[in-house]
Amino acid sequence: MRTTQYYNAQYNARAAIPEHPHIFTRWQKESAHVRRTHAALLDLTYGEAAGERLDFFPAPRSGAPLLVFIHGGWWRSLDKSDFSFIVLPFVRAGYNVALTNYTLVPKADIADIVSQQLRALAWLYRHAEQYDFDASRIVVSGHSAGAHLAAMMMAAVWPTFGSDLPADLIKGGILLSGLYDLEPVQHAAFVNVELKLTPDNVDVLSPGLMPQGSPAPFITAVGALESDEFRRQTALIGQAWQSQHRGEIPLPEYNHLTICDAFADPSHPLCEASLSLMRDVG
Repeated sequence: MRTTQYYNAQYNARAAIPEHPHIFTRWQKESAHVRRTHAALLDLTYGEAAGERLDFFPAPRSGAPLLVFIHGGWWRSLDKSDFSFIVLPFVRAGYNVALTNYTLVPKADIADIVSQQLRALAWLYRHAEQYDFDASRIVVSGHSAGAHLAAMMMAAVWPTFGSDLPADLIKGGILLSGLYDLEPVQHAAFVNVELKLTPDNVDVLSPGLMPQGSPAPFITAVGALESDEFRRQTALIGQAWQSQHRGEIPLPEYNHLTICDAFADPSHPLCEASLSLMRDVG
């Protein structure tokens, strides 16, 4: 029987990356530079809570598709502004990019955060004309806990959240080192002390146990240097939604954080595959 110690070791990605403070500092510096040098609408309000804000980086062309990126951090840390650096290859390729925030645990629980992301996507869909993007071509992406939230958006039955919302509101997905089965996460005490996952709520928060809300193609990726559990989680969503899974992008020598660098590198196969998915919806 696997122990709390096992799950702590499997899911505490930062502990496995001694250089993680340097990575976060580099991301912040690169992201600040992007915000200083590129057009952006920052802290747009999509809801009433303080965390319900998003940043929008417009495409150089009218009516282009939209890529939505949801940040990770175990639902309890980091900020959309830490990830501005990922927008460059997509804006340069002619796409709009939105980065969403949410209220962090413990001020919100995961169910609340899922609801906030539903509101964010619905808000973006309803404001497509105002921000000059094509509402019929929205792709959702995310990293770590953000990939969980992105997958929940792909599992959503959108018309139940608004009669004006189409079932296929999400046209594609890019899921990076995500969490799609939350049952084992409840045994990782280092994080569940705040997440408060229990046998009563893990199933309804696990997109890997749900069907897709609509047949949107998607890609997955997980670093070869990541733990067995993170690799298992990625395999799980690929198998659960296999009819629309375009494949897992190999990431030798990448870990749970540097995968985001690959996503932002236009010469890397992960970024190339992501741009290819965007072209197919655009």
